[in-house]
Amino acid sequence: MVELPVADGGEGTAVVLGAEAVRRELVHDAFGREREAPVRALADGTVVVESADAIPLDPSRLDLHAASSRGLGELIARAGPCERLVVCLGGTATMDAGAGLLEALAELPAPTTVLCDTRATLAEAPGLFGPQKGASAEEVVELEQRFASLPGADLEGGGAAGGVGAALAGLGAELVSGASYVLEAIRFREQAVGAGIVVTGEGTVDGTTFEGKAPGAVVSACAELGVRCVLFGGRVEGGAEAVALSGDPARAREDLEELGVRFGRA
Repeated sequence: MVELPVADGGEGTAVVLGAEAVRRELVHDAFGREREAPVRALADGTVVVESADAIPLDPSRLDLHAASSRGLGELIARAGPCERLVVCLGGTATMDAGAGLLEALAELPAPTTVLCDTRATLAEAPGLFGPQKGASAEEVVELEQRFASLPGADLEGGGAAGGVGAALAGLGAELVSGASYVLEAIRFREQAVGAGIVVTGEGTVDGTTFEGKAPGAVVSACAELGVRCVLFGGRVEGGAEAVALSGDPARAREDLEELGVRFGRA
């Protein structure tokens, strides 16, 4: 058995890529509280920062009107000097279209590649991700109307991190699929091609899983390779084709062990 962590731009992407922390910077989280966020680097000197390190989603506080992406702008502004920068986008509390980020960041410190955890555009982001960040149905409609009028509203990946993708693109960054970037970096296809079965999953499998998330990218890659792939979720919603586990985080270990036994006998 081979264990191969994957990621898509959200929390943990830098570690999966092999980046190591070189220092920590004091920034503000989405609600203005001070926190330390790491600046990491790859072996070739490329600097890597994660939005989830600066402005992470906090399920105990969902407030779109108060949440700001400014802290990520602070982190990016302090990431240089460097020859190349990778920004991992995903797992944030924000839905401000990068307005806060632009308050703290006038220009990028280096040529920048942005790893987006979704293919969603800026205009699509409120409908897809607003509810999980606390938006009511009325707020979703309001945000959709406002975002649709902003520059880069139809740019693929622009909706990552609540619209931060579009803001960074406006500063000259290149937006790419985080999942595709990671799978290429870890040589996923080369390792999966000889596998008898590949198992992947996430906490909730739904329509967004196949809009740029790592498990969806794994399923697609395995289909291209002709390799059997099993997708599981703690919860499975929206009719997605996946194996539903108990949905109880306390049973995660037991759920995965039972899943292994099930498919080990198949």
